This record gives sequence, structure tokens and C-alpha cells, in this order.
Amino acid sequence: MRKAGGAAPALLAAALLVTGCGGGGRPASAGASPAGGATELPQATTFTTLDDLPRDTSAPTAGSGTVVHPSAATPISAKPGAPAVAELPSTQLKGPTWVPVVESRPGWRRVLLPSRPNGVTGWIPETGLQTARSSQVVKVDLSDRRLALYKAGRKAGTWTVAVGAPKTPTPTGRTFMLASLAPANPTYSPLILPVGAHSATLDTFGGGPGTVAFHGWPSTSVFGKAVTHGCVRVPADALKRLAKVPLGSPVLITD
Repeated sequence: MRKAGGAAPALLAAALLVTGCGGGGRPASAGASPAGGATELPQATTFTTLDDLPRDTSAPTAGSGTVVHPSAATPISAKPGAPAVAELPSTQLKGPTWVPVVESRPGWRRVLLPSRPNGVTGWIPETGLQTARSSQVVKVDLSDRRLALYKAGRKAGTWTVAVGAPKTPTPTGRTFMLASLAPANPTYSPLILPVGAHSATLDTFGGGPGTVAFHGWPSTSVFGKAVTHGCVRVPADALKRLAKVPLGSPVLITD
């Protein structure tokens, strides 16, 4: 499974704008607007909203660890065999799209998607998918303000982190590692690691769609506090470890 990398300079400069954690610039709409005409399907990206698809209602569990990557844009349906209502692109934020499988039926996979609303899922045909398994799971306990990394069911590390403030909480539920961005001119973190979830209270922040992410912070005084706009600020060692977690790996956030 390949990690996201080699992003274009323009993307790296705008890395902070993708997340709900910093940066400045022109606000971006979180709604789905098919480009090029009404006949085109909306793309399942962190910038879009897909209201016509089922939500993930399961308790936050890692599931089987199966993740898939579409070799080309793949149609997404609300039910196996139903008409497509969106497409899952083969790339996200200039890196490969890897999403976790939450349910399987013959010839079909139900996957978590990176769009709003949080927990949105869709069924994609099994044909044309590259399949892999991730043994790594990231767990965030908002009450304890602790992040734990698991490998093959065993705890591989645990850290005290900063989480969302009361008015801009970190969203709970099951999501996944979406991308890895290296800002060209980092102001507070050498890496931004977006996940497939968004702020529940901010439609946009700093010009981005309010995407939640893991990232570092220059001052250790924030760790153990609820002070962010929804992102999870982590120590430098945790950031290095998280950067090695395969894309598509489950992220479980509980309160």
C-alpha cells in the first residue's frame, strides 16, 4: 500500500487550507457542485457533501482492516446494483485514494467516504479495486485527551494530545487516514495528516472545508487540553509514527 506523497508545490502551499486548523484565504464551499454540467456525478472528496448515501451507524470499531484503492473513478451507489449517485476518484489531495471497507456483498464493497456528512458510506463495485489489509488502528479518547496507536491488536504507542474546544469539538465516530501533506512553508507542523471527517460546527475555516486532521504544534503546553478548532494536535514523536500509518487505516474517535 502506497503512502500519499510527491504532492505538487501548489498543494503543499495550500495544505493548511484543506484542514479546519489554520491558514487563510478565500472560503471554499463544502457542497457538491458537479463541474462541467449536471450530467456529471459529484466526486467523493473532502470538499463535497453527499446527502443521498447511507451513514455509518456502527459503533466505532476497526472492522476487518480491509482497505481498497480504485484504479480509476468508481461509481458509488446507495445500495448494491442501484444507480450511481457519485464517484470515488482514484486520487485524493494528490495522493492515492484508500478507503476502509465496512461491509461486503458478492461483487460489492461498502466503504467509508471522505465527504460530508461525517460517516457517509457508499457501495462500490469490486471490479477494478486494489485490495490490501492494514493492521494499524488509531484511537483517540477525547475525555482522556489521549491518542493510542495499535498494530496487530497491540498498543504500539500512546500520547497526550490536544483536542477540540467545547464550541468546536473533535467529531466522534469511525473515520480513516485520508492523506499526508507537507506544507511548503510550515507554520506550526511539518506534516498535516487529514482524516475523512469534518468539524460539526464549522462549515469552513481558514479557507478550507473544515477537514479534521492530526498535526503537530510548536508549544507542548497545549497537550492535555481542549483548545483546537476540531483537529488533534499531537507531539512530534506521535506525528512521526502517524505518518507511517497506511492510508485508509481506521481512526476511532470516542468521547
